[in-house]
Amino acid sequence: MTDADPPAGAEGASDAPGHLVVYIDGASSGNPGPCGCAAVVKTPGGETVLEKARAFGPATSNVAEYQGLILGLEVAATLKASHLTIRSDSQLLVRQLAGRYKVRSPHLKPLWRQARGMLAPFETVEIEHIPRQDNKEADALARKALQTARQVDADLPPEARKRARPKTFRLK
Repeated sequence: MTDADPPAGAEGASDAPGHLVVYIDGASSGNPGPCGCAAVVKTPGGETVLEKARAFGPATSNVAEYQGLILGLEVAATLKASHLTIRSDSQLLVRQLAGRYKVRSPHLKPLWRQARGMLAPFETVEIEHIPRQDNKEADALARKALQTARQVDADLPPEARKRARPKTFRLK
């Protein structure tokens, strides 16, 4: 599975019944900060089947992208898809999921493992990196969820807000 080529044996997968195309995105404010993620599920012909978004945080933008992927995989599994095409404008996520990049960040490794495990029910999975302008629907939905997360964060008393601790580095 790579971001450029379909998996072996996937010829004709886009024409197969049960094939879904899932556009995913994540958004973060503050990095880390309030987040939103979204998945837009379509038929191969472009008809929207389902849109789903989730607000959460605080987290980083990369965590938000992975949460969008996990949300998309949850929805595709619920819809009983057998063939899946995942489209994302996050080059890092696409290349990590395809195995072209190693996942070095400790906070992304569990999300990567979870996402990889969620791929098992599908007969074929393609992951594609797409330009941001081709992911406008998922982006708009993720940003809408981000606004919800910001509102929740703003409504919390300051002492209840989770804030990232400053990192300390030692030089040797």
